[in-house]
Amino acid sequence: MPRAEHPYQRYVALGDSQTEGLGDGDDTTGLRGLADRLAEHLARHDPGVRYANLAVRGRLAGQVRAEQLGPALALRPDLATVVAGVNDVLRPRFDADEVAGHLEAMFAALTAQGARVLTLTFPDLARITPLARPLAPRVSALNDRIRTAAGRHGAVVVETGHHPVVTDPRLWSADRLHASPLGHERIAASLAHALGLPGSDDSWTHPLPPDRAARPTVAAELRWAAAFLGPWLGRRLRGRSSGDARTAKRPELLPVAA
Repeated sequence: MPRAEHPYQRYVALGDSQTEGLGDGDDTTGLRGLADRLAEHLARHDPGVRYANLAVRGRLAGQVRAEQLGPALALRPDLATVVAGVNDVLRPRFDADEVAGHLEAMFAALTAQGARVLTLTFPDLARITPLARPLAPRVSALNDRIRTAAGRHGAVVVETGHHPVVTDPRLWSADRLHASPLGHERIAASLAHALGLPGSDDSWTHPLPPDRAARPTVAAELRWAAAFLGPWLGRRLRGRSSGDARTAKRPELLPVAA
């Protein structure tokens, strides 16, 4: 029987590269990421927790719904995280209502089956890289719709975008699209705090110590564009995705090593 203070025994994560864990480890040594880290939070207090991660990098919200919702429901989770939409924001044709509709369908189906659902709002990407400034209205529109959709189904929204620390460069990997290990750690802590897990608090919102590193230069921006933006645009032009031929890293509910 689940413990009264910790009722979650079956955690399933749905999403894209952030939930898969890009930026926290690599494909050789293995990816960790926010969902793995949240599962570890859960397991510290109940070693009976089992966890599945259905996320695949590059997936749009509609693809997450089409490919992951059915398998997630079949696992009958009592806790689920649904984090998707950033890949849609980055596409030339973006429809906030359409994206939110896919997210809401997942919120509705999972909560109707009895799962507690957590999701996130997204930070202003322009505060991470100036070249993303045109995307700010898209992010804001999507966040507004996520809040509304989650509210209709009792899903919990973690407002990561409200806290200045989330755009500290040290919380982001070199590609500026995925969280760094510290960033994934902070996101997992925010989810644990939203769940009220023992030992969790709002320290994930606290700023990091001052960074004396030099501010980004024009040369650094150009190097970033050549190393990351160029290859990303190349995949888009060829109709390719970083997730092509990839499947979920953890499709079954398995015990978690605390």
